Amino acid sequence: MTQTQERVHAIADDALGTDDATAVAARIRAGEISPREAVEAALARVRSVEALGAVTVWDDERALRRADALGTGGAGAFHGVPCAIKENVLAAGLPIRMGSEAVPDTLVTKDGGVATQLLATGALPVVQTTCPPFGWTATTERVGPLNTLNPWHTGYSAGGSSGGTAALVAAGALPFGHGNDGGGSIRIPAAACGLVGLKATRGRFAADSTTTRMPVKIVVDGVLTRTVRDTARYFAAAEAQQPAKGWERVGLVEGPAERRLRVGVLVDSPLAPATDDETAVAVRQTADLLATLGHRIDDSYSPAVPAAFKEDFLHYWSMLAFAIHRDGPRMFGPAFDRSRLDPFTLGLSRYFARRVYRFPYTLARTAAAGAVYDRTLGDVDVVLTPVLTHTTPQIGYLAADLDFETHLERVSAYVGFTPLHNVTGAPAISLPLGRTSDGRPIGVMIQARRGQDRMLLELAHELEAAAPFARVWD
Repeated sequence: MTQTQERVHAIADDALGTDDATAVAARIRAGEISPREAVEAALARVRSVEALGAVTVWDDERALRRADALGTGGAGAFHGVPCAIKENVLAAGLPIRMGSEAVPDTLVTKDGGVATQLLATGALPVVQTTCPPFGWTATTERVGPLNTLNPWHTGYSAGGSSGGTAALVAAGALPFGHGNDGGGSIRIPAAACGLVGLKATRGRFAADSTTTRMPVKIVVDGVLTRTVRDTARYFAAAEAQQPAKGWERVGLVEGPAERRLRVGVLVDSPLAPATDDETAVAVRQTADLLATLGHRIDDSYSPAVPAAFKEDFLHYWSMLAFAIHRDGPRMFGPAFDRSRLDPFTLGLSRYFARRVYRFPYTLARTAAAGAVYDRTLGDVDVVLTPVLTHTTPQIGYLAADLDFETHLERVSAYVGFTPLHNVTGAPAISLPLGRTSDGRPIGVMIQARRGQDRMLLELAHELEAAAPFARVWD
């Protein structure tokens, strides 16, 4: 581990170098390194940054066995590339602890759709990574000693809920890793840790039974990466493994398009306090960059977000906590212990219980939100916004043992942009195009209509080429 002024990275002179997942896979296919060498290097790197608090379970022995069985000649997009898998999906041989002390350590016996899709790319999970209790919040902190720290500055949050994966990928310990997004949980840690985080159109990627049972399927799985090409390659591989029903196939997006776009710019969320100055500067600088690239900027864009949206999202979100509080033993087994639920889960459950009579109306509006969202874009092709209303907070700002009202007020003010796309099903991507005055990443977000994932990936390629992303070891 290298550490300078609270900045941490795991880059070493080993088989992984500073390569992204695409380059590591290419070197394995060429026979320059073996899957075992890649996995051994990754395991050593993850151990070197254990202080980040990003790992819940080591899967090293199985990863090495899988590496030896693979060899170098596989066709998978990420054949032999070590990665992480988040602790809230069904992966055979691993527990699904959901970041909560209430959930027992029962091992899953069969891969769910998410793990199946990840493994089909040839990737090799070497660790299971942290999330906050049930993924509710925008940091990866939990009751007790396990907080996940940001490698750019260990006094700050790594974001949430996919913060464990984000911390390891940003630190260079792993080339890429799995995350999922039910209210911003890929895009938020991507913004905090300086990564690329795509929340794809609903239905593009495989899902687990834990999320497909939701009345509105707000959770989308995916990956956190250091390069746009890794995100695009995973998208294409996932699409090939399980084509999305109802959407035109995107294929591998390898660069920008010639078409120039009309870009709506929105600095302040209609659902949260005004965006802070450093974040606003990052958005305006990105708008200026897009203008120099020939895109048409619409600074007057103003979305017609329904007045009930914020309350509807909170009501739906709290319904999920209520279901866990009430039906946890059925969901997670008889050893589920309600007495160990965290304050935020309990608070959300109480919030829903007081408003349960409203749920039919909330559900109806939420189910119709996708078509409403597409219309709100008007004559713009994409919309540029912050990912978050203010820069990444320090550890403790969203602590798991905060009283519910304080936590809810803080997180609601912070995540003023991301939940919209989970409710509507629209795609959005976080790109690390801004920096704070002390050098930490700021993410900006580009969003499009449902099904327009290719447009986002093309534009992301163009922005990365024009303004290469900083790395924590630079």
